[in-house]
Amino acid sequence: MIRLNIVVEGQTEETFVRDVLGPHLLHSGVVCSARCAQTGRKRGRLFKGGVVSYAQFRRDLVLWMKEDQKPEAYFSTMVDLYRLPQDFPGYSDASAGGDVHCRVASLEACFGDDIQHHLGHFVPHIQPHEFEALLFCRPALFTRRFPGREEDVQRLVGISESFPSPEHIDDEDPPSKRILAVLPDYDKVADGPVLAAAIGIEALREKCEHFANWVATLEDLPHLS
Repeated sequence: MIRLNIVVEGQTEETFVRDVLGPHLLHSGVVCSARCAQTGRKRGRLFKGGVVSYAQFRRDLVLWMKEDQKPEAYFSTMVDLYRLPQDFPGYSDASAGGDVHCRVASLEACFGDDIQHHLGHFVPHIQPHEFEALLFCRPALFTRRFPGREEDVQRLVGISESFPSPEHIDDEDPPSKRILAVLPDYDKVADGPVLAAAIGIEALREKCEHFANWVATLEDLPHLS
C-alpha cells in the first residue's frame, strides 16, 4: 500500500483530499493524508494556510519528506497558480504568458527538479488557476448549496461555457472572485469540498485536463514503487 502525503494550500484543499480524492485513490491502493502549508510562527503560535513564499513552503514540504523516507511514502502538492509567490522556481519564465497548461507544466518541472535534487518520490502539482476552477465543471450543481438561486447559478453556467475549460478561467478575474460576484455568501471552506464531491472525480477529470493527468499519475504510484 502506497502512502501519499499531500501539502495543500488551505483547509478547503485539505478537506477535498480527505473526502473526495482520498477515497477515490484508495481503490488504487493509495492511502492519502494532507496537511496545510505552514506560513509562519508568531509568539509560539503556528499559522497555516496559503503559500506566502516558496522558501517557506519548500521548508515545510522538505521537512515532512525527511520525516517519512520509507519506500512506500510519496509526496505531492495542491497549490494555486493564482498568486503563486514570485520566488517559485521558474516563475519568471512561466509568467511570460502562453497556454495555462504549458505554464503550469513548466513550473511543475522546475519545482520537481528543485525538490528531487534533495529527495525522491515527489509528484509536483499546481492547480490552474485555483481550487474553484474545479467547481466550474458542473456549475449547475451550485443550486444544491444555494436553492432558489437558479438565475444566479445560470450566470455561473454562462461563465463556464465561455472558456475552453474550467482550468482556463484566468487569474486576472479568478474563479473564486467570479463565484463571489454572483453568490456573495459562497464559503470556500464550507461549500467548496461539498460541491466538488457532488461533481465527482470522473466529471472533474473529464473537464480539467491538468487535474486529470495528476490523478492518473497518483493512481499509478503502486506500479512505480
